[in-house]
Amino acid sequence: MLTYRAASSASPETVWALLARPERWSEWAPHVRGAWRLGSPEVEPGSRGAARLLGAIPVPARITDKRAGRSWTWRVGPLEMVHRVERSPVGCVVAVDLRGPRALEPLLRVTYGPAVAALVRNLARVAAVEETVGRAGR
Repeated sequence: MLTYRAASSASPETVWALLARPERWSEWAPHVRGAWRLGSPEVEPGSRGAARLLGAIPVPARITDKRAGRSWTWRVGPLEMVHRVERSPVGCVVAVDLRGPRALEPLLRVTYGPAVAALVRNLARVAAVEETVGRAGR
């Protein structure tokens, strides 16, 4: 299993809203241009649908697990990806675990892994900015 993490000063609730709501994925994952039939407003276990990448490429996915406010998992081809948020003393930690055939891990580490690492960092940053702007507006 490969795991990518990033710390955020945002609350777990702010991160969760970005992480679990398909209509918000493009806010932190600019290559995702939409999703359908994966749940609304949040992902739902058992849902089968797709995420639209780069505006045109539909990637079939199935939501296999969800722990509201904490994690959700989807299967895309041979990969299972767990999207997690964990409370920390100064905000939270955002993480994505990639699970798949062991023989695939070295290839994932050098191809998809760097992209996942960047996306996790971007999610942590976007959530922190959203929360800061929200506080300033109060």
